[in-house]
Amino acid sequence: MQKRKSNLYQPNSDIPFNISRSKIDLFLECPQCFYLDRKLGISRPDIPGYTLNKAVDYLLKNEFDGLREQKKPHHLMNQYNIMAIPFWHPDLPIWRDDNNRRMGATVLHKPTNLNIFGIIDDIWINTRTKELHIVDYKSTSTESVISLDSKYKEGYKRQMEIYQWIFLKMGFPVSKTGYFLFANARKNRLGFGGKLEFEMSIIPYLGDASWVEPAIFSLKKVLESPEVPGANLSCEHCSYRKLINANSPKIQASLISPG
Repeated sequence: MQKRKSNLYQPNSDIPFNISRSKIDLFLECPQCFYLDRKLGISRPDIPGYTLNKAVDYLLKNEFDGLREQKKPHHLMNQYNIMAIPFWHPDLPIWRDDNNRRMGATVLHKPTNLNIFGIIDDIWINTRTKELHIVDYKSTSTESVISLDSKYKEGYKRQMEIYQWIFLKMGFPVSKTGYFLFANARKNRLGFGGKLEFEMSIIPYLGDASWVEPAIFSLKKVLESPEVPGANLSCEHCSYRKLINANSPKIQASLISPG
């Protein structure tokens, strides 16, 4: 694997450095993996893109955009007693990254000179309070009750809170209540028939973005350090690297030995 040479943090640079929502999550998951990625250009292996999920996101955006033009609520909003309509703003295509420029909504955190950015799915505006609700689409296929209780969904919550923080810093009135719109592919049909059927549900989430700015300061401190930080003990990627390094002479010998 070759080291990446672009998008690396340079200490003492006057140019703002870009930090995505996902990189903040990477820092919280494992400071060592974050440091290797952003400062040394050694990234974790890429995972395949979820093209089916992207298709669902695209269709949902089209569905809500039609109502956005009409300034009307979606039937799911009425079903869940959400007093809101899809929010219109000229920068919405940028925030959603409709042109695939991979930036989204961006705010400069001046104390650290870091551009914090994230790509949102949707925003709804409360028709009574005029506050904005951050909305995230999620695709899944499960027989279990949809909830936010499992461990891996803690990342969903952090994602929501970072988006809320970004839009607050951009000067918008943001509600602490965000919404996860789940599209659950049903498996209880007799056959495929060339199509999937989804059960739609909305789960509200009361976010608390107070942790975001302290995390940015901590992240900046790690970037400025000349030393690689310690790994999270539960990080599988770091454990794998450690195992490979410990056994590298044996591995090399086995690769070059005949038969």
